[in-house]
Amino acid sequence: MSPSFTLHRGEAPLIVAFPHVGTDLVDVAPLFLSEWLARRDADWWVDDLYAFVRDLGATTIAARVSRSVIDLNRDPSGASLYPGQATTELCPTTTFDGAPLYKDDRPDPAEIARRRALWFDPYHAALAQEIERLRKLHGKVVVYDAHSIRSHVPRLFDGELPQFNVGTNLGQTCDPALSAAVVDICAGSGLGHVLDGRFRGGWTTRHYGRPASDVHAIQMELAIRGYMDEPEEPDETNWPPPFLAARAAALTPILQDVLKAALAFART
Repeated sequence: MSPSFTLHRGEAPLIVAFPHVGTDLVDVAPLFLSEWLARRDADWWVDDLYAFVRDLGATTIAARVSRSVIDLNRDPSGASLYPGQATTELCPTTTFDGAPLYKDDRPDPAEIARRRALWFDPYHAALAQEIERLRKLHGKVVVYDAHSIRSHVPRLFDGELPQFNVGTNLGQTCDPALSAAVVDICAGSGLGHVLDGRFRGGWTTRHYGRPASDVHAIQMELAIRGYMDEPEEPDETNWPPPFLAARAAALTPILQDVLKAALAFART
């Protein structure tokens, strides 16, 4: 098992990636002001929500290391994915709300390079290898990057986030037929959706999505209210809230339809 991820190989032309489910602070833990704060912005329980994908034959790759140590969905060059908008870095120095993460010094270039070599590069080497394996088997592959976030994060976006936030970097990372199929399913749910809104796809989607090469990448950012309660003010006594299986049961069939549509697209 890699120190940065867990991998399950399937044979279907679909990879579901979970770059933000990790909570391991590894050897960086003593540097943080608060271990709880360093874990708070994880995509809590989203891999549990998508547990069904293995039954579809999908390959899954899930981070073990916390995004506060190094964010596996950021440009490794350090370039912002959203120039001019608030975001977090490759090695974040603040939380989503802007609270500082470190006691003293922020990670310098040498430390960032160390973290990249230990945790970022192995994750993406494995993901690239799986894409190539499945492309050789099927010719066409869909990479589905699975995320979740609090419904209200004023520093990052105004108001309440829609339930389904589909990202294709303005249509550059996948064939329009795939995004149209996903959006139609989300629209039919009546739960609120947007295509390429505040979240247009992170580095995973933008880097691997190459429709001309038969690799189609799409990101799904879910508002977490679909499967867990959201306290108005998260703190150490109420966060993370538990996974609510009964509430998730309403979301699961929609996500199943989304992934089945992705598979149908890949097989045509």
